[in-house]
Parts: sequence; structure tokens; C-alpha cells
Amino acid sequence: MTDEVVTAAMLAIGDELLSGRTKDKNIGHLADILTAIGIDLEEVRIVPDDEDRIVEALNALRERYEYVFTSGGIGPTHDDITADAVAKAFDVPCEHDAAAMKLMGDNYASRGIEFTESRQRMARMPRGSAHIANPVSTAPGFHIGNVYVMAGVPSVFQAMVDNVIPTLRVGQKLLSRSVNCPFGEGAIAVPLRNIQATHPDTIIGSYPKYENGKFSTELVIRAREEEKLLAAESAVKEMVANIASQSAP
Repeated sequence: MTDEVVTAAMLAIGDELLSGRTKDKNIGHLADILTAIGIDLEEVRIVPDDEDRIVEALNALRERYEYVFTSGGIGPTHDDITADAVAKAFDVPCEHDAAAMKLMGDNYASRGIEFTESRQRMARMPRGSAHIANPVSTAPGFHIGNVYVMAGVPSVFQAMVDNVIPTLRVGQKLLSRSVNCPFGEGAIAVPLRNIQATHPDTIIGSYPKYENGKFSTELVIRAREEEKLLAAESAVKEMVANIASQSAP
């Protein structure tokens, strides 16, 4: 177990995400997986199928974070331009990968399906890339530098993530505790801010709820060291108890 912090970002690509036509399922899945293994997902961007926008976002993210994961835009149609954009970001040619061509060609041949020019587009990747295996539909994703390029279809994305995870360097996991608070955020804002200030090595989040005509708040404390986590949790519980005693008739 390392005590280092390992950071990551995700770039979700596709006009359909921004229009609402497709509801993203990949961001939450990746966040869950990375949190579980000790990688902090610190930023997510969604960009359209526009090469310049993809290149701009990718270059910003890959310089800032240890890992960048992308989803979408590596299919057979004209608007699947992620491979071209990634190649441009790394300033290398985007070309048909020989191993991917054979892998896909053999797969289509075994199914009696023509390996058309459009399908061959899915074998294109930046020169120097390594494959990310796709056990669902064969066409591989790819990895270049600190960027991992995967499909947008959730089942394929998740299968690719499963193959990538064992290759990643991980850091110390964030521990978390939750405290249920029967008061709304307005009642706890000031004392909670003071607790956060006196426990700088923790992250305290407040998540409001409205049920049965009444506001309440779930307070989540996160930290990398259990001692600091428990100290902040104790302070939060004491805050809730103090507000309750002041509210009592």
C-alpha cells in the first residue's frame, strides 16, 4: 500500500451526451472503480464530436493528471473521430493497426460478415498505441502515454476498464464515514465550515435531502488516515448533538 495520491480525469466524448439523447452511465462506473482501488477521479469533461475540442481538452487533462480515461467515438461511423483527435494531440499519425486489422478481420470472417471499410475504421489508432482488449465485441480500445481510449457503449466500456485496472499504479484509498443529520444545510453551514477548517486533512461533504416535508442532510467525511477521519467524525456528531439540544423545547 502506498501513501501517495494518484489522480485521474475522464473525458466523455459525444454530441449525444450533450443533447441528452444518450444518458451517460460510464462516469459513475469509472468513479466507483477508481475510488475502490485508490485513484482519485478529480475532473470529468464532456465534449462534442469536434476534433479541436477533443484535442484541447485531452492535452489539458493529460498534463494535469496521472491518468486520463476517454469514452466514446471509436466506432465505424463518420462522427467517430476520437482516434484521429488523440493522434493529433500526441502529434503522431492515425493509422490502421496491423494487429487490430487481423484480430477484427478474423472475427468477421468467422461470422461470415464482410470486413468493410467502415468496420476497418475501428482498427485505426495512433501510431505507438497498445491495445485495450474488448471481450464483448472484439474491436480494441487503445492506450498511448497516460491516455486510455475506450468505447462509449457501457457494456464494452466496463469490460475494457476491467482489463485496464490491473495495469494501473494506485494510491492510498480514501476512507469515509457518514453521519445522518436531521437538520437542513442552513442550520449547520457555519459550524460545519468551522469543523472543516480545524480538520484540513479531511473532506467533508453535505448532501441535502427533502423527505416527508422536512429537510435533513447526510454528512460524509473522507480522509486517508483513520485517526483524522474519526476525529472529524466525532466533531460532526458533536455539532449535530449541540444543534439538537439547542432546538429542544
